[in-house]
Amino acid sequence: MSSTARKIEGITKESTQEMIDKALEAYPEKGRKKRAPHLAPNDPGASSACVKSNRKTVPGVMSARGCAYAGAKGVVWGPIRDMVHVSHGPVGCGWYSWGTRRNMMTGITGVSNFAMQFTSDFQEKDIVYGGDKKLMQLLSETKELFPLAKGISVLSECPVGLIGDDINNVARQAVKELDLPVIPCNCEGFRGVSQSLGHHISNDTIRDHIIGTREFAEPETPYDIALIGEYNIGGDAWSVKPMLEEIGLNVKAVWTGDGQLEHIAATHKVKLNLIHCYRSMNYMCKVMEEKYGIPWLEINFFGPSKIRESLRKIAALFDDTIKENVEKVIAKYDPMMQAVIDEYRPRLDGKKVMLYVGGLRPRHTVSAYEELGMDVVGSGYEFAHGDDYERTSAEMPEATVIYDDVSEYELEEFVHKLRPDLVGSGIKEKYLLQKMGIPFRQMHSWDYSGPYEGYKGFEVFARDIDMAVNSPTWKFVKSPF
Repeated sequence: MSSTARKIEGITKESTQEMIDKALEAYPEKGRKKRAPHLAPNDPGASSACVKSNRKTVPGVMSARGCAYAGAKGVVWGPIRDMVHVSHGPVGCGWYSWGTRRNMMTGITGVSNFAMQFTSDFQEKDIVYGGDKKLMQLLSETKELFPLAKGISVLSECPVGLIGDDINNVARQAVKELDLPVIPCNCEGFRGVSQSLGHHISNDTIRDHIIGTREFAEPETPYDIALIGEYNIGGDAWSVKPMLEEIGLNVKAVWTGDGQLEHIAATHKVKLNLIHCYRSMNYMCKVMEEKYGIPWLEINFFGPSKIRESLRKIAALFDDTIKENVEKVIAKYDPMMQAVIDEYRPRLDGKKVMLYVGGLRPRHTVSAYEELGMDVVGSGYEFAHGDDYERTSAEMPEATVIYDDVSEYELEEFVHKLRPDLVGSGIKEKYLLQKMGIPFRQMHSWDYSGPYEGYKGFEVFARDIDMAVNSPTWKFVKSPF
């Protein structure tokens, strides 16, 4: 279906711009001037992104963004299961940066996976005298307590950068003394304007310290691939990986959900990188293409239409065996997916949804909602760049509102005006919107459910959206809004 032909009744560029202008009236002139370029009606035919992005949040305006440390710890490094990930700094960031996303892992905690809290617990005296010695002691204790860990990452919090603790030197010493990979990541939260720079810094550390240092134990085949930008939220990778193996591909590494250090280190030997979360890992795909000659392809496994489209794109890069397998898999699962649509679409047809998440979801899930008969009337990101919005514009209906780093106030105003039947966003927005009587799904971590990707995931997704929108509990909510 052509995005340029898709329109939603009652939504025009004029009505959307009027809504934006009304929301901006609450700001002083300077704030209004800064925020205006970040809000716009969607224009699928435009030659560039319709909104500005990757800019500093306006001081005093409530933002839902994460910091560079969150991007490094919570997104890229944290999901690698066979490493210990040390937060060097005060206990608060170390605790709250892990356990907030549902990056599922195989193995036994403390033996083959290490999804625990490791922090150097900075105190006032460490701010004054430095925390280098404490960090070295922590790394030694980690090796002693968890001898089966394959490596350690050291992720610096804000005070570490402010006082100049040299984690790089400590890491070099630890490598010699512990005979273990110890990777420093200078990802202090104040770096950059959002968590996006944390992704980039983490990619740099993988490039400099990890990739190319190992090779796969199994013999190479023409079908060896890596799944990049897949974090196994709610078990997504466990849905996608079998699907790719069913069409005949060998998924040799996953970056970084349920990931393993030695597999990631050997990714330079694969024949193709498939990237799902473009924002967090596109840089690393480009690095591997330039350095190792590995091509990459952006894919989308949310909803049967995008799955079908992505599988055929993948098949086009391989031989007839893979092409035939892809058609067999599509023929096998299409009737199952149609049965899901037939069950849930009558209950969801015509319902409106607004999205505000990080990463890929504000554009990748649009088609999945539409296949259930829903209209996505607003979409935006916490930390996207211009190329993300260019991709989003093509997926969204014309004239629908696009918002970058939307403030809590702006989002609430748009909700009042558009009256969506569902909002898919994060934990910061969840309870306010539910108190307004609006159904909600936590789309950062699938609201304690999942998977949502792949054929297996679409059925779970449809069920959860139906339960959220059509729950009889909403008739008992007496909202004052």
